[in-house]
Amino acid sequence: MPLLPRRWRLPYFAVLAVIGLLLSVSALQAYRVSGGTRPWEPFLWEFSSISVIGVLVLGVHALVGWLRGRPWPRQLAAHAMALPAFSLLHIAGMFGLRFAVYGLAGVGYHPDDLATVLIFEGGKDAVSYLSFCLISRGVWMAQAAAARAQELDRARRELAEVRLARLADQVQPHFLFNTLNLISSVMYEDVPRADRLLCQLADLLRQTLAAQQRAEHTVGEELALVQPFLALMQARFGPERLVVHIEADAAARDCRLPALLLLAPVENAVKHDVARHRGRVTVSVVAQRSGERLHLRVSNHGDTPVPESPSDPDGGLGLRNLRERLAARHGDAARVAFGPDGAGMALDVELPCGC
Repeated sequence: MPLLPRRWRLPYFAVLAVIGLLLSVSALQAYRVSGGTRPWEPFLWEFSSISVIGVLVLGVHALVGWLRGRPWPRQLAAHAMALPAFSLLHIAGMFGLRFAVYGLAGVGYHPDDLATVLIFEGGKDAVSYLSFCLISRGVWMAQAAAARAQELDRARRELAEVRLARLADQVQPHFLFNTLNLISSVMYEDVPRADRLLCQLADLLRQTLAAQQRAEHTVGEELALVQPFLALMQARFGPERLVVHIEADAAARDCRLPALLLLAPVENAVKHDVARHRGRVTVSVVAQRSGERLHLRVSNHGDTPVPESPSDPDGGLGLRNLRERLAARHGDAARVAFGPDGAGMALDVELPCGC
């Protein structure tokens, strides 16, 4: 990283110019009061000092950065040697520029004797050097804090990506095992039917495996996975036992959400109600967009009360997975609610509508 990054060069030299102008205007007033006849002289005096200081400050900043983390005695010794060098270079550079300009202008220049200059300028340089060291240390600390914040943010993003990948990997086995359990119940009762169900399951798994390779996709693509699954479950239980209702407006279908987000809640709706219910059950999936928010609702309602409540009030592994995936991706911007809804259960999800 360069000592003075390109983006800071213009502001840095602009600040030096402003400081030089302010000091020059102030010196000009005193110069006129003392009877001076060449108004450019105060500008030469101040800008010759500021220009040399501007270069030396970069060296001081580099020295302060190099000394960071080293023992204090070593830092103090280094500054004790750097301060006289700073002052001598400032005096030499400043008066060198002045003699050059006066020579070009054909005007004589007679500064104070060397001892007076060293004492006068040396005192000011000591104060300036200390001030520059303190400012530089603050700049280095701010840069280090910004670098740590960027590194922490990068680590958090990487952790979130790993966490999302782990959570997404849990969806497929969970869905697969529960679906196979449902299919196994008909294998010895109706072998052709079980064979058809397995073929449908194989097609669905191919689609979900393809979707799992992506971090997110549209609501429309998600429903394209939910619909075959519910059709598979209808074939398992029969249309007289399972009624499917899917509704999504056009605006909601274009919103993006984590891939395979709804498959587990829909599977839970079947497992926790249809599989334990003797009457007809309606499983609904509704997606609506309101401004920049996407509202999703997965519910199941039976004609008669469910024999018993689900053993896990949080909705099981699938819904815990859903909560964690949304928290990792959207934080507090996503909300999840799950609980009884009339004669069934309902899951309500609200999250930003990314398009």
